[in-house]
Amino acid sequence: MTTPPFGRVLTAMVTPFTPDGDVDYKRASELAERLVDEGNDGLVISGTTGEAPTTHRAEKADLLRAVVDAVGGRAHVVAGVGSNDTVHAVGMAQDAEKAGATGVLVVTPYYSKPPQAGVIAHTKTVAEATDLPVMLYDIPGRAGIALAESTIVELAAHPQIVALKDAKLDLESTSHVLRATDLAYYSGQDAVTLPLMAIGAVGVVGTSTHVVAGRTRQMIDAFLAGDLAAARELHEGMLPIYTGIFRSQGCILVKAALQLLGFPVGGVRLPLVEATADEVAQLRSDLQAAAVL
Repeated sequence: MTTPPFGRVLTAMVTPFTPDGDVDYKRASELAERLVDEGNDGLVISGTTGEAPTTHRAEKADLLRAVVDAVGGRAHVVAGVGSNDTVHAVGMAQDAEKAGATGVLVVTPYYSKPPQAGVIAHTKTVAEATDLPVMLYDIPGRAGIALAESTIVELAAHPQIVALKDAKLDLESTSHVLRATDLAYYSGQDAVTLPLMAIGAVGVVGTSTHVVAGRTRQMIDAFLAGDLAAARELHEGMLPIYTGIFRSQGCILVKAALQLLGFPVGGVRLPLVEATADEVAQLRSDLQAAAVL
């Protein structure tokens, strides 16, 4: 199995906001410390769950610095620098390097739907803008296009591109890439972490790990130790939260879950909206079913 370059249990951290809608950097530091204490050995800042589309470049840089200051000595801190504007992505990557990030997460350029040649040129340009290692992010459901197998193989030959967050849910395609490259694969869909590890993934960049990081680590450790029965039992025990967090947009319900657990991190920015009373009630049941609440 490929050595995990960014740890094994990473959370794509939500971005806390004040009641006025500003980024709450103090609360972000506290959340980062809580997540690392609970078992994360890596955090991804300004990813999808961090509301990257509605946080601005200066906010992202300040948020990253706050998290690095809080936990940089204890965990990997990976900066989301994805954009469909290559120049913008380069600027965010350079900000991340200055702020002390461990690496950068580069999502497939979204909305524009570039050809694969454009994806390759975009990604290499961002990678070569800093000395940081790069994690690709393959999520066609959001980006509108997938990374082709040949594209991933070509990008994997770049010395700075070392990992991929896989939310494509195509285990056959992933198997082909894993056989052809040394990329470290991370599950980008919490519920398939165990199946992905069975074919060679090294860990997870999760959302449910805001509340079940410790159990996720236990599951991964059990799998690595060859105790598949224990790994499966832990996986099945977390199924209600895997489902519950994604009954609506993940960020919305993660923030609602943290509120239920007594660790409020503020609301969300439009176009996201707060969880409804019915959604919160269902989430409470899901958390209880997973023995989180």
